[in-house]
Amino acid sequence: MKILIIEDEAELRETIQKSLLKEKYTVETAHDFTSASDKITMYNYDCILLDIMLPNGNGLDLLKHLKQLGKSENVIIISAKNALDDKLKGLALGADDYLTKPFHIAELTARITAVLRRKYFNGKSEVQLGNCTINIQERTLKVNQHDVHLNRKEFDILNYFSLNKNRLITKSALAEYVWGDHIDQADNFDFIYYQIKNLRKKLEDSNAEMAIETVYGIGYKLIEK
Repeated sequence: MKILIIEDEAELRETIQKSLLKEKYTVETAHDFTSASDKITMYNYDCILLDIMLPNGNGLDLLKHLKQLGKSENVIIISAKNALDDKLKGLALGADDYLTKPFHIAELTARITAVLRRKYFNGKSEVQLGNCTINIQERTLKVNQHDVHLNRKEFDILNYFSLNKNRLITKSALAEYVWGDHIDQADNFDFIYYQIKNLRKKLEDSNAEMAIETVYGIGYKLIEK
């Protein structure tokens, strides 16, 4: 899952980022209105943590911009402003939740988990594909009730495919989603090929009733057998 933190306070931004990285999320950050606007225009996110008061602009305008782009990212406002009017404005513009500073990181993590469940899994933690059970919260894969060990990137890739079953996923979209900001440092997409190759072998060896098909020259597609 990919999260964008829009927060100008460096210490808080770094604290949230470190905590979410420990939870195995892919995390990107923006420290002001301009950089945040660029990111939400160019990329897609599963959840956005949004401060209202930002250098060069207002977070509520970013919510308006998301709406204009037709994007449905889960947005949790994190702001020191606790006036009812601000909450109502944010929710009316499409925010999914509102957390007033100061807050415990554990509560923020729980809020993120809750909005992601509502969006992708109808409030559940598991996805069932054939004889495969993917537990999003525990980050586990079971085939016929037997555990299949996946490394972090393999699980991230499988999770992304499960959210886009039967849809063509381009190599660039997959790389940007799983590797986030670090993708700019890559010279090619060979690293995706090797992760996909390893993931395929694990699915085949466990007799999983799903497979990753290659659409040559374009990308991949997850199908149920």
